Amino acid sequence: MFDSLLFDLMFVVLLGIISQWVAWRFSMPAIVVMSIAGLLVGPIFGFINPQETMGDLFSPIISLAVAIILFEGSLNLDFKEIKGFSKPVGRIVTVGAFIAWIGGSLAAHYVAGLSWAVAWIIGGLFIVTGPTVILPLLRQARLKPRPAAILKWEGIVVDPFGALLAVFAYEFIKYINGEVNFNTLLMFFAASGFAVFIGCFAGWFIGRSLERGGIPEFLKAPVLFAVVIFTFVLSDEIMHETGLLAVTAMGMTMANMRISSLDDIKHFKENISVLLISGIFVMLTASLSPDVLLQIMNPNIIAFVVVMLIVVRPLSIWISTIGTELNYREKLLIGWIAPRGIVALTVSGYFATILLDNGYQDAEILTALTFALVFGTVVLHGFSISWVAKKLNLATTDDSGVLLVGGTKFAAEFAEAIQKTGNDVMIVDRNYSNLVSARNKGIKSYTGNILLEQTELNVDLTPYQYMIAMTHSDRYNANVCADFGPDLGYDHLYQTETRRVNDEAERPLKAGQSLFIPALPISELERRIIRGDVMRRTLITKQYSYTNYLRDRDNQSVLLFIEREDGSIEFFSEDKEIQAFAGDTVVALATPQKTIERVKERLDEEGAAKEENMKEVVDYYVEPTSLEETKGYKDLPGEAPPTIK
Repeated sequence: MFDSLLFDLMFVVLLGIISQWVAWRFSMPAIVVMSIAGLLVGPIFGFINPQETMGDLFSPIISLAVAIILFEGSLNLDFKEIKGFSKPVGRIVTVGAFIAWIGGSLAAHYVAGLSWAVAWIIGGLFIVTGPTVILPLLRQARLKPRPAAILKWEGIVVDPFGALLAVFAYEFIKYINGEVNFNTLLMFFAASGFAVFIGCFAGWFIGRSLERGGIPEFLKAPVLFAVVIFTFVLSDEIMHETGLLAVTAMGMTMANMRISSLDDIKHFKENISVLLISGIFVMLTASLSPDVLLQIMNPNIIAFVVVMLIVVRPLSIWISTIGTELNYREKLLIGWIAPRGIVALTVSGYFATILLDNGYQDAEILTALTFALVFGTVVLHGFSISWVAKKLNLATTDDSGVLLVGGTKFAAEFAEAIQKTGNDVMIVDRNYSNLVSARNKGIKSYTGNILLEQTELNVDLTPYQYMIAMTHSDRYNANVCADFGPDLGYDHLYQTETRRVNDEAERPLKAGQSLFIPALPISELERRIIRGDVMRRTLITKQYSYTNYLRDRDNQSVLLFIEREDGSIEFFSEDKEIQAFAGDTVVALATPQKTIERVKERLDEEGAAKEENMKEVVDYYVEPTSLEETKGYKDLPGEAPPTIK
């Protein structure tokens, strides 16, 4: 539309962010929306062509973006996450990747019709899945912890190895053809090992500097950003594609150093990654030519994609996980989900150019072949992962798990009351000290910002279908409810208020339903817990109805939730009306005086019952006047029968 580099950059970023918003708003796979948007503005309508506009800058921009995205993803690879199922993870990223390479290469030769040289190169590249595609799908599907962790680790760890495997295959083919000697192969392995060393050293050095205060707060993110780029470029200059390996090693090193100040940096890098992912996918798809789109309809290419989906991937997972603790349902799901992403597109473009320059004419279909696999897997897996996970019972189906955002003494007491119902509950707070009460009560807790993508990656949120924001910030509470609205549904989101106001114009920000009856501010709820108010449970029966309960309850009590007879819970809210029925239990925050009165009443009732029992015993022990009157007498436990006088 406009022959301007600046306009194309602006348009790509804007279109990418709009695509992300559309995907969030309508619960669609973001990558699918971004890819379609790129195709519409690029080869279909011809509005922009970023590759032509950017020229020589196109490939470096893509490469740097991929490095940053991969580093940001590797910051989540904490080894403690896979404790207990490290065996299947290790098998999949080694044996499984090797089998996928062999299978993909055979499919590329016999099905897609590529020469053996090109087939081995592209087969190595296609073992990748990648964090840019797998992480959004995991957030969408809400998988159970083990399959989610395995897919995440595979996507991040295998990504650089796929690119390296393609480079190794290319160097090996040149060695077979006599173009290079054996020393060149040795240099490849040495360069790969050196890249790992550079990445680990860079991660360790930056991590130590952050922990010892060697970098001021305002420079932490910029310095880390610069070191990531330097590490990538240095390794990549030594040998092409080893830069991805270096930044992955750097991220994994820092992820396992327990760096306290890393969370704030993750927030910055997460924002950068979202921006880059949004722009990169639009750039890549918008740069495709109409001829490439026509090539995708080639029957050989379509057949290749089908074989990769239903033969190569499942076979590699099933063989590599033999003897591991994975069950057949987990193997089915992991064997189906393998979307390809940015690394496959960018590296295949690089090799297409190199191979064509070296006389491999069949390499001209590599771009079409790669895009067909990327788009096909993203669409199929993006729209099917939730359905498949539910059918295989690998998605959380519990409708009553509760996630509390905001750590206070009231939150700890409230969480304990929920836990007693048998439902999952967790408290998340940005401040570690705010979770002391929760930890003392044995309540599951996590220190972090729930709005960060990193928290979603580090914490399994699938058991929690209700989210309650009860921090001391109305704006933060509203942001939490607004952010999770499309995922959980607004009927499952609640927030407390920080103050009570009479003027509607002064009411605090709200995005979730009001919580409790009456909807007291969190500060008032906290004050009541400190003064000694308690969580009181009242069983509703046919004799003691919900109407009776409402009539008898203390006017200072706060209605919290109803535990249904089946164990599910439903929260009281001024925005809706709920009823309790026989078999349900009403949980309320009651004053200590009311509780003491109830205890006295119960003791009085028990005392009256004891007196009545004693009267029955005394009446029973009236001495009989004859032997006949003793017939049929039954001993009372621990007592001897009366003697006849």
